[in-house]
Amino acid sequence: MRAKSENLTDGDSPGLGRVTVLALGVFAVGTGEFVLAGLLPLLMESFTISAAKAGQIVTVFAMTCAIAAPLLTTLTASWPRRAVLVVATVIYLIGSAGTALASTYAQVLLAQIIAAAGVGMFIPNASVTAAALVPQKFQGRAIAIVVTGFTAAVSLGAPFGTALGGFAGWRTTMWFTAALALPGLLGVLALVPRHVPIETPETLAERLRPLVDRRVMAVMATTLIGFTAVFIPYTYVGVIFAPATAGSSVALAVLMFTLGVVGAIGNFGAGFLADRIGGARVVAIALIWLAVSTVILPWTTTQYGAAVAMIAFYALAAFAITTPQQHRLMSLRPDAAAVLISLNQAVLYLAIAMSGVVGAVGIQWVGAQYVSLIAATLAIIALAVSHLAGQKA
Repeated sequence: MRAKSENLTDGDSPGLGRVTVLALGVFAVGTGEFVLAGLLPLLMESFTISAAKAGQIVTVFAMTCAIAAPLLTTLTASWPRRAVLVVATVIYLIGSAGTALASTYAQVLLAQIIAAAGVGMFIPNASVTAAALVPQKFQGRAIAIVVTGFTAAVSLGAPFGTALGGFAGWRTTMWFTAALALPGLLGVLALVPRHVPIETPETLAERLRPLVDRRVMAVMATTLIGFTAVFIPYTYVGVIFAPATAGSSVALAVLMFTLGVVGAIGNFGAGFLADRIGGARVVAIALIWLAVSTVILPWTTTQYGAAVAMIAFYALAAFAITTPQQHRLMSLRPDAAAVLISLNQAVLYLAIAMSGVVGAVGIQWVGAQYVSLIAATLAIIALAVSHLAGQKA
C-alpha cells in the first residue's frame, strides 16, 4: 500500500463542507446515469428502435462503469486525488456533450461509453476522498453525505431530466446533465486539497486481493444478484408503466420522483436499522420485501394511482440494500474498506448492466408487464446467497 500525504489531522475541522462538493459531483454524474431510464421511450422514438435495443444504452453505460471503477482507479493511483476527480469530470462532460450531439444510435452508445468511464472513475474516488478529508470519527458521516448525491440524482435529477426531455427533447436533457457537472468541477478545484492522505493499492492484483475472502465474495454476489433484481423494474420503468402514463414524460417523471423520495427514506431507515440489528438482517428484510413487491407489480401497470403506490412500495426495499451491504463489507474487512467500497461499486454497475440484458430478454419472453417476475426470482436467489454469506461470517 502507498499513502499520500497532506496536513490533515484529527485536529483539523471536520471538513464536511468539502465533502459536500464531492456529493454535488456524484449528484451530477448520477443524474446523467439514472436519467437514461426515463429517456428510453424518447430514444426509442428518435432512433426507431425497440425497448430491448434502447435498454442496451443503460447496459453499455453500466458495464463500462463496472470496468472503469477498479481499472482506472488503479491506473491513476499515483495521481493526486483532486487531479483524478477533475479528469474524471472532464471525461464525463465530453461524453455527455457527445451524446447530445449524436445523430445515430451507435454514436449515442460510443458517447455514453466515454461518459461512463468518467463516472466509473469519479464515484469510488469521491467516496474514498470524502473519508480521507475528515477525522476518522467523521468518516461514516462523510461517506453518507457522498451517497446522498446518488439519492438526490434519483429523486431530483432524473425526474427533472425526464420531464425536461418530454418538453424539450432528450438532447436538451443531455446538455442539462453536462451543465450540471460544471459546479461540481469548479468546487473540486476550489475546495479539495491537491493531495489527500489515502492508502492506495500499488497494483490491480492488490486491489482485487480481498476477493480471496469467501465471505466478501458471498456478500458481493448478493450485491450482484440483488441489484440486478432491483434495476430490472427501474431500467424499464418507462416501458413497464407505459399503459399507466399514456406516454406522458411528466407522468413518468412523477413516478421516478416518487421512487427517489421514498427510496431515500428506505436508504436512511436501512442505515439506522443496520446499526441496531446488523446489515445482514436488514438486507434479508429488504430482499423479501423486494420479492413481494415485484410479484405484485404486474397488476398495477394500467392505472396511474396504482402505479404510484406500487413504485413507492417497491422503492422502500430497492434502496434499502446499498448501505447495509457496505456496512457488511466494512465490518468483514475494516483494513480494506476503501478497496471493498470501490469493488462493490463496480459490482453494482455490473448488476445495472445485467438488468438491461436480463430485462430485455425478459420483455421479449414474457412481455413488459410481467418482466418484474424475473426480478422477484432473482431477489429470492439473492436472499439465499446473502444467508450463505452470513453463515460464512
